[in-house]
Amino acid sequence: MNLKHLIQPVLRIIAAIILLQTLFFKFSAAPESVYIFSKLGVEPWGRILSGCLELIVAVLLFVRSLRWFAALLGLGIMAGAILAHLTQLGIVVMNDGGELFFLALIVAAACAAIAWYERKNIPVLKNHFM
Repeated sequence: MNLKHLIQPVLRIIAAIILLQTLFFKFSAAPESVYIFSKLGVEPWGRILSGCLELIVAVLLFVRSLRWFAALLGLGIMAGAILAHLTQLGIVVMNDGGELFFLALIVAAACAAIAWYERKNIPVLKNHFM
């Protein structure tokens, strides 16, 4: 078994655990989540849509034929979260010590690596990597 076959499942598990762990806070309207999405001007629909998309990503990371899609979608969602932290929220939100920001960075890095590993399965790129 090569390193790629060990790293890929670990990356998917890490990304999925982080994404699934935050769903409770989004779907239960936890004060931190409501604060974040209110500050962004998209509460409650942005919080709920974000939670639904993150749930989809977490599940699709384990569907072999859609792994590439999940990775790209997850990377896009995390890019939005990182951009929101850097432009409107700040790295530290409600005295969290930057935890949400760093979790977004971890998921983004994991999704970017998964997308790289799955690049041969991405329809637009398929012919370039055969």
